[in-house]
Amino acid sequence: MGRVVVDVMPKPEILDPQGKAVAGALPRLGFDGFVSVRQGKRFELEVEGDVTPEVLEKAREAALTLLSNPVIEDVVAVTDASGEGH
Repeated sequence: MGRVVVDVMPKPEILDPQGKAVAGALPRLGFDGFVSVRQGKRFELEVEGDVTPEVLEKAREAALTLLSNPVIEDVVAVTDASGEGH
């Protein structure tokens, strides 16, 4: 079985209240040096067989159609994660 990972992030011009909350909490918890945080979404899609270029293209189409809201989000990566060791 193969696995495709799709990463979706808010568009840069869209406010990210969750990211802002995390950015505020980091220094309070002793994690200094981070100036901003953007929080996105990660989807893992398992497929039968190998991850081929055709499978990646189908996953990209699914990401643009269903997994993201194109008004406020960008699909930033669609990758073969079969070899990640998860």
